[in-house]
Amino acid sequence: MQSRRKLRFRLIVSFALFGFGLSALFAVAALYVRAKVENQLITASLQSDVNQAVENKHEHPDQPLRSELIDAWLWSDRTIYKAPLAWQNLATGVYDIHDVDKRGQPRHYKLAVSRKYGLIAFLSYDISREDLGKRQLVTSLIGAVVLFSLLSLAIGLWLSRKVLKPVTELARRLRDFRKAGKAEPLALHFADDEVGELAHALDEYSARLTAMVERDREFNSDVSHELRTPLAVIASTTELLQGSPDLTEKLSERLKRIERASRQATELIEALLLLSRAERRGPTRGETTEVGKIANDVIESQRPQMRGKPLTIELAASETVSVNAPASVVSVALTNLIGNAIKYTLEGSVRVEVGQGRVEVIDTGPGIKPEDAERLFQRGVRGEGAGGSGAGLGLAIVRRLCELYGWNVSMRPRSDANGAIASIRFS
Repeated sequence: MQSRRKLRFRLIVSFALFGFGLSALFAVAALYVRAKVENQLITASLQSDVNQAVENKHEHPDQPLRSELIDAWLWSDRTIYKAPLAWQNLATGVYDIHDVDKRGQPRHYKLAVSRKYGLIAFLSYDISREDLGKRQLVTSLIGAVVLFSLLSLAIGLWLSRKVLKPVTELARRLRDFRKAGKAEPLALHFADDEVGELAHALDEYSARLTAMVERDREFNSDVSHELRTPLAVIASTTELLQGSPDLTEKLSERLKRIERASRQATELIEALLLLSRAERRGPTRGETTEVGKIANDVIESQRPQMRGKPLTIELAASETVSVNAPASVVSVALTNLIGNAIKYTLEGSVRVEVGQGRVEVIDTGPGIKPEDAERLFQRGVRGEGAGGSGAGLGLAIVRRLCELYGWNVSMRPRSDANGAIASIRFS
């Protein structure tokens, strides 16, 4: 999972890291160049001085070494045994020596050696003073790195505020539009730059989206009006026919099926309109909807779908469960769950249990795989062994209705036998 950081924070951190990295690189380079140049200068100077000392002694044997060379020694091939043992076999050159002094303290010095004319000269240079200067330089550079890092952070804070001001303003206006629920043109408030171009693109997108939503809303309203009219005619005609005195029992049963189908179609239209508008409404007359009563009506309307299969369907209501939602919404959800259970169960039973703030539809069909339980609520996905010409939209509609009203719908396999359990928890 990627961590979320504000754009301004990332810009400030990037600028501060750049300043720190650049100043630290400069400090390291300065230390390296100083050490390199200093070592070359000291080495060249020592070698030149020790060679000059040998030349002077060769040309003027009676003259002592120059007084300024206070750390200089001169022996011949016969007296070299008087020199420190570690020096006696050193060839001409400059050496870095690490040893201890008479007090046992560690010391570091450079030793220049020159062998010529049977003379052996040594010239030492204590570089502890240079080490002290180096430590002082390191301390100064560390302070400079810290100072430049803080300066980079301050500049980053200032620049981020200036650079991101148009982006921040654009985000603020978008948040205000979201709260107000109404979009206004954005491009008028920004300069003709990248942010202004983005605002112009958002204006165009908003206009297209608004037009599309308006077309969908008008289409839904038109479809609702046009479908309700013939459904109302079917319902009223069926009611008139049921009042005929010479109506046979078989014909009366068929008229009841037509009436239930008409009512279901009306309920489905109402539920789909709520989904298209993302509108959450309570019962049309203000009363709560009793889930058990709706479940019983749905069971009766679904009995013809059993088509003579050796299948029983029953309702078990342990307590009254009421919800603040239109009866049409509850009916559409239960119709899909109970209808699916009847479709997939070839024999056995379908049991609808209502109580404890939920409704469960338990069948003895082929069941489902645990890993497929959530996938079945996706659009176009159908269970294994599904017959007929369904489009796999029923459970997707149920999921959207439940999300609209804050209910929890789920599917799971039965643990005690074959079959599946579909559940809606209302609280």
